[in-house]
Amino acid sequence: AMAAPRRPSGGGLRRAPQDGRLEEINKEFLCDPKFSDEKDLEEKLAVFKEKYMEFDLNNQGEIDLMSVKRMMEKLGAPKTHLELKKMISEVTGGVSDTISYQDFVNVMLGKRSAVLKLVMMFEGKANESNPKPSGPPPERDIASLP
Repeated sequence: AMAAPRRPSGGGLRRAPQDGRLEEINKEFLCDPKFSDEKDLEEKLAVFKEKYMEFDLNNQGEIDLMSVKRMMEKLGAPKTHLELKKMISEVTGGVSDTISYQDFVNVMLGKRSAVLKLVMMFEGKANESNPKPSGPPPERDIASLP
């Protein structure tokens, strides 16, 4: 895929350095022996970068409480202040009240499940309003066909 040319207008300016910074971090993850057996790591990191930048990042380029709050509201799953704090501390291990990109990727690639990870994974599926019935589909007889 060819990268679209960067237009120096509006919000694009703030994003460009951010994009480059996250790209650098992605390179570090690609060289990290800890993730060397991860399938499609490069593709995954590209997706994580996009996801991360969808958040309204604070001045440090990190995800803060308000960013998570807005994201959850956008996904139609608003959370209480306490739940949001819990989500962030799950990701950061309680050491920070903002989520850095490294934290974000570590959780996404890591084995432990965090609410934020589930939210990101199921973001697409959340839009399917009616849950599919479990079990075999009901038998349809000829008469019921339209």
